[in-house]
Amino acid sequence: MARRRKRKSRRRLEGRRILELVPQYSIESGEDKPVTAARKFIQAEGIAPPALLLVKRNEHTTDRYFWAEKGLFGAQYVEENHFLFPSLRVSDEEAEELTLASSSR
Repeated sequence: MARRRKRKSRRRLEGRRILELVPQYSIESGEDKPVTAARKFIQAEGIAPPALLLVKRNEHTTDRYFWAEKGLFGAQYVEENHFLFPSLRVSDEEAEELTLASSSR
C-alpha cells in the first residue's frame, strides 16, 4: 500500500521562516535537563529576547526553545503560533523580502 505524504502546514512553515531571522545560540545541556540548561544560559549570558536556543541533549537529540518577553517556549509551538508573539511581528518590507527570497530558490 502506498504511503501518503504528510501535509505541511503553511502557518508552521511561515513561522519557521520567521524564526530563522532570530539570533540562535547552541549549547549543551550537560547534567541539567534541557530547559534548565537553557534558562541558566539565558541568565548567565544576559540574552535579550527574542532568541532561539538549540540545546543538545545527547549526540542524537537537540531541543529547540524560543526566548520571548513572556518566557521560554518550545520552538514548535512558536512556529505554529508566531502571530501571538509581538517580537516576531515582521514588517511588510521584511515579509516581501522573505517571500522573494524563498520564491527565487
